[in-house]
Amino acid sequence: MSSRTDKSPTRWRWSFLVDLGRATPTVRLLVLTQMTFNIGFFMVLPYLSVHLTSDLGLGAALVGVVLGIRTFSQQGLFFVGGTLADRWGIKPVVLVGCVLRVLGFLGLAVFDSLAGVVAATVLVGFAAALFSPAVESAIAIEAGKSERSGGATRVQTFALLSVCNQIGSFTGPLIGSLLLLADFRIACLTAAVIFVLVIAAHIRWLPREPGEHRDDPWLSGWTDVIRNRTFVLFAVAMSAQLVAYNQLYLLLPLEVERAWGSQTVLGWFFAISAVLVVTTQLPITRRVAAVSPRITLPIGFAVMAVSFALVAVLSPLELTGLVGLVPAALFVLLLALGQMIAMPQARDLVPLMAAERRLGSYYGFMASLGGIGVLIGSIAVGAVIDASPDTGWGAAIPWLVAALFPIASVIGLRIVLARLD
Repeated sequence: MSSRTDKSPTRWRWSFLVDLGRATPTVRLLVLTQMTFNIGFFMVLPYLSVHLTSDLGLGAALVGVVLGIRTFSQQGLFFVGGTLADRWGIKPVVLVGCVLRVLGFLGLAVFDSLAGVVAATVLVGFAAALFSPAVESAIAIEAGKSERSGGATRVQTFALLSVCNQIGSFTGPLIGSLLLLADFRIACLTAAVIFVLVIAAHIRWLPREPGEHRDDPWLSGWTDVIRNRTFVLFAVAMSAQLVAYNQLYLLLPLEVERAWGSQTVLGWFFAISAVLVVTTQLPITRRVAAVSPRITLPIGFAVMAVSFALVAVLSPLELTGLVGLVPAALFVLLLALGQMIAMPQARDLVPLMAAERRLGSYYGFMASLGGIGVLIGSIAVGAVIDASPDTGWGAAIPWLVAALFPIASVIGLRIVLARLD
């Protein structure tokens, strides 16, 4: 496989605004609206469970059901959203997704009944299932055009998308926490207004192009993806690393609570991860741009595996207090570093395996399979946590099990990349 080379000067100086300015107008619109999409989403969703229990008086079991429905209506239906983008074109799907997100947030602000909350939550989730694969496929298409004309490479554009995603997921909860000083419904209404502005921006500036596969049978995109065995293996490998990444929400909080006695400092670890990605993703991507994905992808996922192994090795020491937080901090830093090394090039491989066709279906399938993988993997890791002693080497077992997921990704990716040569 030939590696992609960067066409900009060899002396790198990071600047988010410079890279944003180099992007094409359509790419700039898409990455900024993806950032805005994340801001609006994270203004509300992290605080939804508290609203359901404290304000509406729902029990923990019902809250779990509502949150599970939200996850399925989003992650599980990405494949549907991607297929619609291939048939209808990017702009209609993005606009419908934004409208559904507005209606969903308005519903959360207005409804007090369980049925109303569930309906609003489904709209919020399905909106992302429409919006995200459409945007990702559009970015891949536009960035491919830019690369062929001598502009920023597709790998660099996906790195820019990662930075914007992190900015949105970091600033959204901060804005939401301020709005919650007034009321949860105020946060929902503000998020709805944000998405109205996103709709206006897309109506004005997003080009309208017909779907390339609008005349094909409905199931043709699905069968095309499933028959691509190399891509299916690639999607499975990416699902395994996604399970590892989601241990930020399972293993990390448990480790922080063990070392600190509570989770009050947990937010700082997410802030560290976000700041690291925002400040170093673009220069890291530039420095590995000339290196083949056969090298960078296994290295990135191997670094993720090391992040788990490091905590496992230190677990028997049972460190506490400020020193006890060091393993968790190293875990977050190495996990983020592995993602930054691997993910832009991994996303760039999707159009190659798809032969630049049906990108919505391909990205949607990968996201949906990732959601299934996270569900199964999290259940498995949770079972290991329950069955393992929480002292001595027993505390290391869940971390070692979690390390197997990025290792499995390395094995799968080596097979995939060998087939692409």
